[in-house]
Amino acid sequence: MTTSLIILASVIVLIALSVRIIQQQRVAVVERLGKFQRIMQPGLNLFIPIVDRVRVYHDLRIQQTNVPPQSVITRDNVQVLIDTIVFYQVVGPEQATYGIFDYVLGVRNITTATMRQIIGNLELDETLSGRERISAEIRTALDEATEKWGVRIERVEVIDIKPPMDIQEAMDKQMKAERNRRAIILEAEAAKQDMILRAEGDRASKILRAEGERAARELDALGQAKAIKDIAEAEKSRIQLLQEAGLDERVLTYRSFEALEKLSMGPANKIFLPTNAVETLGNIGAIADMLKGSRDKVDSTLLSRKPAQNGDKVAH
Repeated sequence: MTTSLIILASVIVLIALSVRIIQQQRVAVVERLGKFQRIMQPGLNLFIPIVDRVRVYHDLRIQQTNVPPQSVITRDNVQVLIDTIVFYQVVGPEQATYGIFDYVLGVRNITTATMRQIIGNLELDETLSGRERISAEIRTALDEATEKWGVRIERVEVIDIKPPMDIQEAMDKQMKAERNRRAIILEAEAAKQDMILRAEGDRASKILRAEGERAARELDALGQAKAIKDIAEAEKSRIQLLQEAGLDERVLTYRSFEALEKLSMGPANKIFLPTNAVETLGNIGAIADMLKGSRDKVDSTLLSRKPAQNGDKVAH
């Protein structure tokens, strides 16, 4: 009975030792009698105890390693401190196990060496502004070296580049001055835009004012033209009435003498007479009689036209 229990226990232990469960995204490198035998995949795996053994487990997920900050010298002899991080993934577990003793250490060392070489060919300004270029060149160098290790470089990031303290202070002052300059430029641009808007508004106001004044002048000119036209029409009507009344040059001469009489009553000492005034003086009596008759005729004509005009207005 005791022997059976011992045998049963031994079988159970042997079965337990012969089974390996590998987690997802992990693999195990199995050696048999010290020689690579196979790669155990995720899930349930069987192997021979004592003869087979698991050399190492590999994580197939993307991993990262922080490269310790490195002090490097630029081409213009400025010492800077650079902090870098590398993202990688194991794609060949066998090569990662037997191709290099420690692939993580190898990635760090290659990153440091490549970074020193790259920064040595760049000046400080190029180094500070060329993070993407530095990252790309480091990744290219790592890809060439890690391909035979079964490791793939996913991404290289330059986290920080720190220049010496005195240079950092000078850079801070320069950045502050640049910010102040930009602020002044923005204020000047704002003032310029404000002046432009004010000028445009003043220009529009002047244009509207000028258009209003022009319209007023046009209306005033139209009014004056209409008034002149009305006066001309009235004068035309008066002349027609005088012509219809039979007035001639003698009547006009008599009228001019009446005007001269009124002028003589003024403060002036001299009166200028027309050249034919002497000849006309002899006919004053005849002209006066004729003018009286003509005046009566004009008055009768005007009186006869007024009712007709009133009648036209009523009919209208």
